Amino acid sequence: MNASTPKFIDIAGVEMAFHTKQGVFQALRGIDLAVRKGEFVTLIGHSGCGKSTLLNLIAGLLKPTAGVLLCANREIAGPSPERAVVFQNHSLLPWLTCFENIHLGVERVFGRDETRAQLRERTLEALALVGLSSASAKRPHEISGGMKQRVGIARALAMQPKVLLMDEPFGALDALTRAHLQDELLKIVAATRSTLVMVTHDVDEAVLLSDRIVMLTNGPAATIGEIIEVQLARPRDRVALAQDARYTEHRKAVLEFLYRKQAHPAAQAA
Repeated sequence: MNASTPKFIDIAGVEMAFHTKQGVFQALRGIDLAVRKGEFVTLIGHSGCGKSTLLNLIAGLLKPTAGVLLCANREIAGPSPERAVVFQNHSLLPWLTCFENIHLGVERVFGRDETRAQLRERTLEALALVGLSSASAKRPHEISGGMKQRVGIARALAMQPKVLLMDEPFGALDALTRAHLQDELLKIVAATRSTLVMVTHDVDEAVLLSDRIVMLTNGPAATIGEIIEVQLARPRDRVALAQDARYTEHRKAVLEFLYRKQAHPAAQAA
């Protein structure tokens, strides 16, 4: 990603505090981050460091205690189809087919301006994008966990969001399915040129997918510790990258930050 590309998401001086029975819990402090249009950014850090909180702030599901978040030069004041979210739980409606689950979101966003035929075409295109055209009439209980997550991704992409936000979308899947979906996501991002922010615990996933890896310090009052520019050409091939010195270098840098510079609090207390 060219550094001269204008920033698309702008996060400035953001803080997030939660009021609990035990008092005020400061989750995030002093978050400054700019994401460029078409960039793939991953957020990584130990459990409880505020990765999902930051993603929810970008989604507009939370309002910051201080600071400002902008998307396309407009303040993020609440949820919007312009910022679609894919959670670890696919959140599909069990009584609807794969087609109907996607069509529901498409109709909500484009229903006022497009014909039924256009809405149907959008839905079918989204299914084709994730390779699930043959499963359009199936309900969630009839398909695998990986397929459900692909439907969730298709539903988000069908709304043509300006930003795709993903909160550990492959975390609940087995290793082989996760690897397959990572490869699929690489192809989808290449085809759609989406701007994407993803939370992950997986170091290899972060290096494989990202243009930049944003590493958060341990909470409370977590902030951005380091940012790595992933200097790997696209398209990327996981088998070839296994022998790539730059891949190994990036991976080592993330591990160094997580397990030496930011040893997990539980390990420090032991």
